Amino acid sequence: MLKVEDTQVPVDFSPELISKFDDIVSRYPLGKQKSGLLPILHLVQAEFGWTSVPAMDKVAAYLEILPIEVYEVASFYSMYFLRPQGKYVLEVCRTSGCCLVGAEKIMDHIEQKLGVKEGEVTADGLFSWRGVECLAACGFGPVLQIGPEYTFYENLTNDSVDKLIGDLTAGKRD
Repeated sequence: MLKVEDTQVPVDFSPELISKFDDIVSRYPLGKQKSGLLPILHLVQAEFGWTSVPAMDKVAAYLEILPIEVYEVASFYSMYFLRPQGKYVLEVCRTSGCCLVGAEKIMDHIEQKLGVKEGEVTADGLFSWRGVECLAACGFGPVLQIGPEYTFYENLTNDSVDKLIGDLTAGKRD
C-alpha cells in the first residue's frame, strides 16, 4: 500500500533532463514557457515512473509557474500517474461498448490473476491495472492498452489476458 511518505521523496532532475526541458521551452515564445508543461511532465514520468508532488513542484519552479497549475494539468489527464505504478500498466476500456462484451469480467479476472485491486501494484513491481475511458476500438472490445508505447490488445478473453501477463512476466513484449 502506498504511504504518504513515499509520495514526498525529494527528486533531482539530472542535467540531461534539464537540457531536454530547455529544448522544449525554447520552442515557445518568451514568457509562454508554460506551454511546455505537458511534454515536460511526460519526460518526468518517463524518468521516475510517475509524477510525484515533489517532482511537480520542481517542474513548477523550472517553468516559473504556481505548483497548482502543474497539479491541475497532471490530475486532469489520465496519462499522468499521481502514484507509483507497475512496470506494466494494463489500462482496460471500461465504457459501455466494451462493458457490453465483457470488460468488467476481464477487469475482475485481472484483479484475481494479479492479486491486486485497481490502482495497486503487484509485490514484484511488474503490474498495476486500471479502468480507463474509451480507447476508440468499440468494435473490437473488450480492449486494453499498455503504455508508455500504448500497445493495444483487442477481443480480450481470460485466456488471452493470462497469456499476455505470462509473456510480460517472462520479459516478452510484442
